[in-house]
This record gives sequence, structure tokens and C-alpha cells, in this order.
Amino acid sequence: MKVEHKGHTTIIKNTQGNTADFLQKLLHECHSYKNQNLILDLSHDKELTMEDVKAFADITKSHKKEKKSLVLVADNVNYNAVPKSITLVPTLLEAHDIIEMEEIERDLGF
Repeated sequence: MKVEHKGHTTIIKNTQGNTADFLQKLLHECHSYKNQNLILDLSHDKELTMEDVKAFADITKSHKKEKKSLVLVADNVNYNAVPKSITLVPTLLEAHDIIEMEEIERDLGF
């Protein structure tokens, strides 16, 4: 797990490839990231399944309650099958763009 801070966003990369283990580590440390926008880079896991993606639903929901964004990055999934409650994009640049848009929406009171 590699952690980078970029402005008001923290990027956490899954460097091991096993998404289930990555999620467990993230849940163990989630209290330290609850006040930050998060980008979770899952693109190193070439065997990523939709069930792996859906496992992030609870942490996404709790993060949004804190008025913060959580965006997953993966390029090898069927985007049409992703639940509406989870934000999944193919690149880090798009993840940053989504967070910027959500920040603007929160500033405007949406």
C-alpha cells in the first residue's frame, strides 16, 4: 500500500494486487483518512472482479456521510455493472476531476 498526499486529496495505491487484503488494511486505518478525499487506485489488480469493487460500498457510504469524496480507479472492469453508490473511473486524472466537481457541489450546497 502506497500513500500519497496531493492537495486536499490522499491517493492510496494497492501495490500488492490483492484487493481483499488491501480493503482490510484500509478498513483498519480508515479513521486516519476520514477527513480527506480519497482516491483508491486498484489498477494493479489485474484480476479485479465486480465483487471486489462492491466490497468498497460500505466505506464509500461512510466517507460520503463525512462530506468527503471516495473514488476508485480501475481500468479492467465493466463500468455499466458498477453500483450507483460507488464512483469508479479508469484513470487517476478522472478521479481528481470527480473530486474537484464534488468539492464544488458541496461548496454550492448540493
